[in-house]
Amino acid sequence: MKILGNIIWLIFGGFIIAVEYLTGSIALIITIFDIPFGLQHFKLTNMALTPFGRDIVSI
Repeated sequence: MKILGNIIWLIFGGFIIAVEYLTGSIALIITIFDIPFGLQHFKLTNMALTPFGRDIVSI
């Protein structure tokens, strides 16, 4: 079921959201001061690609 949910998510906008996060993270990493925020955007890109196959862990 997770695979089907991820495929539907990617078709209906998940891929576009992941590309936007990726371009935003690259733009943030270009500046020196925003490198930590850019690295967190890379994590958001990964979560945007497979939201149904990931588990959220609270620290």
